[in-house]
Amino acid sequence: MRETNATLSPMSAFFTRIHTSSWFQNTIVGVILLAAVVIGLETYPAIYREYSAILHFLDNAILGIFVIEIVIKILAEGKRPWRYFYDGWNVFDFIIVAVCFLPFDAQYIAVLRLARILRVLRLITVLPKLQLLVGALLRSMPSMVYVGLLLSILFYIYGVTGTMLFGRNDPLHFGTLQDSLLSLFRVVTLEDWTDLMYINMYGAAEYGYDGNLDLIIEDQAQPIIAVLYFVSFVLFGTMVMLNLFIGVIMNGMQEAQLEAEEQLERQHIDNLGHATLEDDINHLEHELESVQTHLASLKRKLKHSQSQ
Repeated sequence: MRETNATLSPMSAFFTRIHTSSWFQNTIVGVILLAAVVIGLETYPAIYREYSAILHFLDNAILGIFVIEIVIKILAEGKRPWRYFYDGWNVFDFIIVAVCFLPFDAQYIAVLRLARILRVLRLITVLPKLQLLVGALLRSMPSMVYVGLLLSILFYIYGVTGTMLFGRNDPLHFGTLQDSLLSLFRVVTLEDWTDLMYINMYGAAEYGYDGNLDLIIEDQAQPIIAVLYFVSFVLFGTMVMLNLFIGVIMNGMQEAQLEAEEQLERQHIDNLGHATLEDDINHLEHELESVQTHLASLKRKLKHSQSQ
């Protein structure tokens, strides 16, 4: 748990106020957006040739600002700077910036460019709402694995079935198992899936194989089987399975939101508890000073009476 400003050293409290202030956060967001624009402009050869010096200067300035941000956050931890790395988002920021300082050879320049592109992901670390979304996705991963496994089983069953039913009529899309699986991915994303259904409803010689008739092994029109096959797969694969993914992610969002609210509530209670404890200590110190003053007064009176 981070200490409150009352228990930090003056220097630590100063840097804490800086990196938690709204103007500092807004500045970092602006710099990240500027980094994204600079990287995008460098993809245009004409612009890069003409303004390479300016773009290079901006890139170095952006990197320098990111380094300053890291230094400020580390200094805000006071005498325990290693606590900066307790936060996974801070580690993510540090790695992205550190990679840019590695001495890459020309053959590894693509790694450096990738690291610069990843700077845009730092928006996640400075925008709490994006952190909440990423946290929800990570929380949903275990359940999504099982939903994905169920979807893979569905794909495999329909892929084998499609190869056996339509492989001779439509070898371009169902000639092999891997072709069938790729075609089913097209169907589940609803990308012109009706064309695949019509090819097997009316026969490849009648629909969809213009200019590729030599690929047909045996022209077969299967209107009922094709409709049942494709419509059922769309219902199970798109309407049911993909909505399961959405449901899992929404559940993860709710859990992440509740956890964030509980964390804020605990932090608020801790701050109140710390403030109450500090008030008690100040009150006791004041009473102790009063007692010491009264005791000193009594000692003076006793000495005065003894001298008489």
